[in-house]
Amino acid sequence: MQLTMELEGIVALVTGANRGLGKAYAEALIEAGASKVYAGARDPQSITDPRLIPVKLDVTNAEDVERAAKELTDVTLVINNAGIGRPAPPLEADLDQAREQYEVNVLGTLRVAQAFGPRLKGLVNVLSVVSFQPMIWLATYSATKAAAWSLTQSLREELTDALVVGVHAGFIDTDLAAAIPADQKIPPSQVVEATLDALRNDEIEVLVDDVSREAKAALIA
Repeated sequence: MQLTMELEGIVALVTGANRGLGKAYAEALIEAGASKVYAGARDPQSITDPRLIPVKLDVTNAEDVERAAKELTDVTLVINNAGIGRPAPPLEADLDQAREQYEVNVLGTLRVAQAFGPRLKGLVNVLSVVSFQPMIWLATYSATKAAAWSLTQSLREELTDALVVGVHAGFIDTDLAAAIPADQKIPPSQVVEATLDALRNDEIEVLVDDVSREAKAALIA
């Protein structure tokens, strides 16, 4: 079944939309013709683009998510972008920080999907190359993204009337990769463009760059 999406006139919600990749997604959806884009953030005052509709949304807070789902009844596309990373090798990882990442990157993604999923035409989960290929200094972050990838595949089986898209990329030029040399990062716009193309063309997996394509290929080699 073809599940391509027409972005012109769509109503979307982007989580973690106050900066970085989330901000880029929200702005690109407006420019692609979305009639309304809700920009979710823990602090809605951090949403400064007047074209966006700020929404108080902490994906780890069940009340926030439930309220958003009750009030934003016109949403048919969700970009599950909210995520955090706490760099550390596995034997040095702080378990409280590991739980924090799991709450945002896995349970937060699931919580939003549960609240909005049955009404959606499209659900995008922002994952990572580390879903396929963990990095030692991002051990717990890698584990959460692998779990979120698995969750995305399960959601795709259940949400048969929606296009469920997993997005994978290497280092993106956001705060999480601030310490990475510029020539090893891709701009958020590249990730966003690839994602919107996938929505338009019924593609369920987005491998944005050579790093992600090579990592996925290594799994099936």
